[in-house]
Amino acid sequence: MNEEKKVSHIMAVKQTVQVLTAKKARDIVVIDVTDRSSFADHLIIASTGSERQLGTLAAELADKLAEDGLFPKNVEGKKPSGWILMDYGDLIVNLFSEEQRSRYNLEKIWGDGQLISAEELLEQA
Repeated sequence: MNEEKKVSHIMAVKQTVQVLTAKKARDIVVIDVTDRSSFADHLIIASTGSERQLGTLAAELADKLAEDGLFPKNVEGKKPSGWILMDYGDLIVNLFSEEQRSRYNLEKIWGDGQLISAEELLEQA
């Protein structure tokens, strides 16, 4: 990945975490899978308290990233399913209900990646 693309990717990851934090997503985790995945560099996982919040988070995130010219390649799932996956290429965002997050346990599946807390990411310059 060239340096300019890398910088814009990291900015997209930070922007995503900022939007999720502002909209009160819970337990936001970023997993760096650069060395372990051929389809993405970062996974972001967050939980919500309700189906309504799940839909709101997905819509708000899509709107804010679109303002920066970033559009999802694909979006899978609906509010009632408890899981919405937003594919931004090198960045995959997984929004879960509490129940579905514990059911799929992506943190365990991708546990060999580098876990980065939302707070840690936002503190980086």
